[in-house]
Amino acid sequence: MSQLRKDPITGRWIIVNTEKSTPPNEFNLEKPKKKGAKNCPFCPENEKMTPPEIIAHRRIGAANSPGWWIRVVPNKYPALMLEGELNKEGIGVFDKMNGIGAHEVIIDSPDHCKELSDVDDKQAEEVIWAYLGRSIDLRRDPRFKYILIFRNYGKAAGASLEHPHSQIIALPIVPKRVNEEIKSAGKYYEYKERCVFCDLIRQELDDKERIVCENKYFVCFAPFVSRFPYELWIIPKKHSSDFSHLEKESVRPLGVILRDALHKLKKLLNDPPYNYIIHTSPINGHEREDYHWHIEIIPKLVTVAGFEWGSGFYINPVAPEEVSKNLINVK
Repeated sequence: MSQLRKDPITGRWIIVNTEKSTPPNEFNLEKPKKKGAKNCPFCPENEKMTPPEIIAHRRIGAANSPGWWIRVVPNKYPALMLEGELNKEGIGVFDKMNGIGAHEVIIDSPDHCKELSDVDDKQAEEVIWAYLGRSIDLRRDPRFKYILIFRNYGKAAGASLEHPHSQIIALPIVPKRVNEEIKSAGKYYEYKERCVFCDLIRQELDDKERIVCENKYFVCFAPFVSRFPYELWIIPKKHSSDFSHLEKESVRPLGVILRDALHKLKKLLNDPPYNYIIHTSPINGHEREDYHWHIEIIPKLVTVAGFEWGSGFYINPVAPEEVSKNLINVK
């Protein structure tokens, strides 16, 4: 029999198969076919194919030339534009504003074929430093209320280019999905005077049923209320609401545990498409100390269909306890 499980953070219910989980080799996935680096705008020697870089971590050379190991550029086709005013306006029951924001691409590596799942500790650390630096810089703009960092890997996950890259978008509003977590975390804190995420971490570390990997600063686990098969969360063990407050000594451990989690998924599931998203506190006067930032990793193994869209319930064919058993020993 399946189980209904309720998320203590959002109150959302999911249906999870706890008796006979789908084996890893039964997901109908086709291993991504690499097209190669020819004419790739993110490869070294092709810097002129992108807008001028915002920042780069480089060994040698001038701006917009080879010699870098991390490069950040404006998105060539941005969802939001940096210039202008918000000009909020009501039209009857509707509200609108100008599409103001920032949309940047973080090129994770100069190597066209080396994914974040396969880089060394140093390169994994450099990716986190890039996320951190751009978060700190973008929050200086008072028009922005939220900084969203995410990665799409594989065509099914929305990636239009195969060269390893992440994206960062500064928004003038707080996304609904994050707001749900923030409001629920606030209610929990009001009632219990404790962070719901901190309680969740303590229980996961005590139960040891869903842990995939951990280090001194972070733990990676399959949430008890996983919406999707092989969904993983990475969360700091010490309470912290804002990703941009990440301490220097925990930057490399975060890069390493993120790399390790992605590597385990790649090995076990034949290199699946995935998204990961950093959920963090809003900014510029909207900060929430009762929140707890974290990374959500979501492999694209199943299709969200009519029942999910119509009911808000997610059906997960793999129990998170099974996910931990399958991933924990993958090297």
